[in-house]
Amino acid sequence: MRKQPFSFLSRIVKGGVMAKNSPRWAPSGVTILLLLLVTAPVPSKAQTLNVMTTTQDLASLVREVGGDRVKVEAIARGYQDPHFVQAKPSFLLKLNRADLLVLVGLQLETGWLPPLITRSRNRRIQVGAPGYLDASQSAVILQKLSGPVTRAMGDVHPMGNPHYWLDPQNGRLIAKAIQEKLTELQREDAAYFQQRYEDFERRLEEAEKRWEQQMAALQGTEVVTYHNSWPNFMQRFGLQVAGYVEPKPGIPPSPRHILELIRQMKQDGIKAIIVEPYFDLKTPQAIARQTGAEVLVLLPSVGGVPEVTNYFQLFDYNIRLLTEALARQQ
Repeated sequence: MRKQPFSFLSRIVKGGVMAKNSPRWAPSGVTILLLLLVTAPVPSKAQTLNVMTTTQDLASLVREVGGDRVKVEAIARGYQDPHFVQAKPSFLLKLNRADLLVLVGLQLETGWLPPLITRSRNRRIQVGAPGYLDASQSAVILQKLSGPVTRAMGDVHPMGNPHYWLDPQNGRLIAKAIQEKLTELQREDAAYFQQRYEDFERRLEEAEKRWEQQMAALQGTEVVTYHNSWPNFMQRFGLQVAGYVEPKPGIPPSPRHILELIRQMKQDGIKAIIVEPYFDLKTPQAIARQTGAEVLVLLPSVGGVPEVTNYFQLFDYNIRLLTEALARQQ
């Protein structure tokens, strides 16, 4: 004969009922405690979503919204050129276990990500699947190209410049898209993700006021950058890019181009050369010696230096370096 569930509890309760006619009957403390344990709702353990992102910027935004309901890891490090990432076998295992993949898009990762997605054997994160999120679809994209694109143009992105997260407004839009995607994947935590997003949006709005105040005196300032990584940042904070160390994206500078850039910088009084941390400083420093400009290694990504671990610190770091350097030039 099969035992009935809670048979031990049933015998205790039954014993109490059998003695009910006695004037001294009262349910025992043990009976009450067991009844409460059985009838009380069991709290459900919150699930943790495994999230992979292509950059540390996106990972930071996922953490802002996902909190302790996500476990997130980035493939590319902030000090690496995200166009060129060496695929490792460990990436395949991590992607295989992912519930969500968040990528920059606009062909930034086209040289290394598609084979990893295919070989991960994870249906959840394939292109178009519920666990695939292209962050560029929710952002404001600059420098979209029209007409034919050839290799003679350098490493251009026909769909637009992929460094769009360097405008805080796009950070806000990306975070909202992440919140909606996390809610879609784990609806029981919808209120939690909404609260986290609203808190992030409030803190970002406060930070934007501070950044705008710090950058106000630099409105209209001309700078030279090594690579075309900064259009969103420059537009947002009112700076002008007057030239590039690269004559075309991804093309090393020729002696003729360097001489022309030096002439232009002297003529226009340009005093800052912005370089990403993964480029060689030899050529920018040579240009700086000829022009009196200062070379600034700014970070296009979270993680570019160890102390910049989140999205807010990325802007704090870059704006501090810019304002201090340009103040010295005045």
